[in-house]
Amino acid sequence: MTMIDKSKKLSRWYFGGVSSAAAACVTHPLDLLKVHLQTQQEGKISILRSTVGIIKQQGILALYNGLSASLLRQLTYSTIRFGAYEVGKQTLETPGHPLPFYQKLLLAGVSGATGGVFGTPGDVINVRMQNDIKLAPELRRNYKHALDGLLRVIQQEGIHKLFSGCSTATMRASLMTIGQLSFYDQIKITLLQSGYFKDNPTTHVLSSVSAGAIATTLTQPLDVLKTRAMNAKPGEFKSLMEIFLYTAKLGPFAFFKGYVPAFIRLAPQTILTFVFLEQLRSNFGFYPQSVKQSL
Repeated sequence: MTMIDKSKKLSRWYFGGVSSAAAACVTHPLDLLKVHLQTQQEGKISILRSTVGIIKQQGILALYNGLSASLLRQLTYSTIRFGAYEVGKQTLETPGHPLPFYQKLLLAGVSGATGGVFGTPGDVINVRMQNDIKLAPELRRNYKHALDGLLRVIQQEGIHKLFSGCSTATMRASLMTIGQLSFYDQIKITLLQSGYFKDNPTTHVLSSVSAGAIATTLTQPLDVLKTRAMNAKPGEFKSLMEIFLYTAKLGPFAFFKGYVPAFIRLAPQTILTFVFLEQLRSNFGFYPQSVKQSL
């Protein structure tokens, strides 16, 4: 039997969701700190001070508040966006003819928007559970886990509240998927074509760090608005424009509040997601029909 290059293997549609969920288990504390900085309206609190404060008040496990909601979000949002992108790419590509970059951008944008809609409920619960420890004890929602949060929001506030900030989350998800998936693909292809890199973890890490930086820059303003919308009290804001103006009063840099922890969190999240994804593809993926026929 002819030896076949594992780099020719394709991912299964659910690999992205599994990889993202595994990465979220590692990066969740950084995501929690990012939410805290974004919802801080006055004053400046450093990442270190915020971390120490949380650990002193509630212990180190408090850094994992909302993990179940984070996993719920990844298993909905990321499974759909990665799945739609991968299936779409595999359907449209032909052997030896990868999709043009502009088509990857469009495919990633649509896939991300779709994932953003279905991932919004998990995101709402995630933000609320992470932000709970900032509130006074009598104001905390104290969701036991993600499913408890979903049920209580539906019972107490109505199902529509689970989609608070959905428009912003959808736009953000679209930009995030463009930054991560299409740019990761393109950067990886460029590195491999240069002749200096092989399809190995080094190339995967370099591609994912670059994609993570691009994705953070594209999404941070929308991420700030989304977090404020999801964490707002009932009736506090009437529209997305009101949240935009409220944030704009603090100056242009307010839209990039939490950028450093967002990148510090997104970089390892992106790296781990794609490293896990590449390992799943290499070990459990499948060969396209044209390669199978040559065996």
